[in-house]
Amino acid sequence: MDKFFNTAGPNKPEMHYTLDPLHRWDLEEVLTLIRQNKYFVLHAPRQTGKTTSMLALRDYLNDQGEYIALYTNIEPAQVAREDVELGIRAVMGAIASRLKWDAKSSLLYDEWTNILHKFGAEQALNEMLSFWAANSSKPIVLLLDEVDALVGDTLISLLRQIRAGYNNRPAGFPATIVLCGVRDVRDYRILPDKNKAVITGGSAFNIKAQSLRLGNFNQIDVRQLYSQHTEVTGQIFEDDIFELVYDFTGGQPWLVNALAGGLQQFERKPGQKPPSPGLFFNKPKKASSSEGTPIWIN
Repeated sequence: MDKFFNTAGPNKPEMHYTLDPLHRWDLEEVLTLIRQNKYFVLHAPRQTGKTTSMLALRDYLNDQGEYIALYTNIEPAQVAREDVELGIRAVMGAIASRLKWDAKSSLLYDEWTNILHKFGAEQALNEMLSFWAANSSKPIVLLLDEVDALVGDTLISLLRQIRAGYNNRPAGFPATIVLCGVRDVRDYRILPDKNKAVITGGSAFNIKAQSLRLGNFNQIDVRQLYSQHTEVTGQIFEDDIFELVYDFTGGQPWLVNALAGGLQQFERKPGQKPPSPGLFFNKPKKASSSEGTPIWIN
């Protein structure tokens, strides 16, 4: 399968033109936080590469062999809204499922429903993570994605159950937990169902050591990404294209990939030269950001 510029979902290097996700942030800073058993946040706008970076970090840590790293997307719990029972059930089930399929361990898969029944939703997540850590041969790094998709009492319960286990790490609770989402946890504005008093994420999760923000591409990144296409197809980009693309997009990863992806929409007959990238980018085009905002490119 020919590689292409990806604009939907995490990048897979075997399928997509991809910059090294671990170079998108300060890897040494991240590893230092993990070595110190810190809990921290990764946030950025949508379609910037958060999930790709989290998955790469998981694989890197597991390959190093010092930790058991697990990535879990907990967005399905959003549908529970204020229902803590349904929300925490969804979170626990997602973690147990990913441990079974990604780490090939049924430890939680066989126990999480019993834990939920015994302790109730208000404490069950804490107990499950404690049970996992106590039975793990290595410290645990848990990467939770789409945390800010949760709302109300479900989000409060998640944050406070994690905070309650913090002092027991690493032997009795995950050594590091990373919360990933669009917003920093300090910007969460949580409105519980019962009394409607606003609770900020910073107060519900005051154990955060650091907030890391994933930035946009720079001009060098744009050049390196597009050069991968050149290496595969022989299609050459003029030098001024990289600056032009960066000026159009501000380095926003989705837009950078979307513009380049347009080049691959041209079907060529055998022996026919590819369209000139310069001509392509200088034609009036209408692009959209990942949020659907129209952007005119002249």
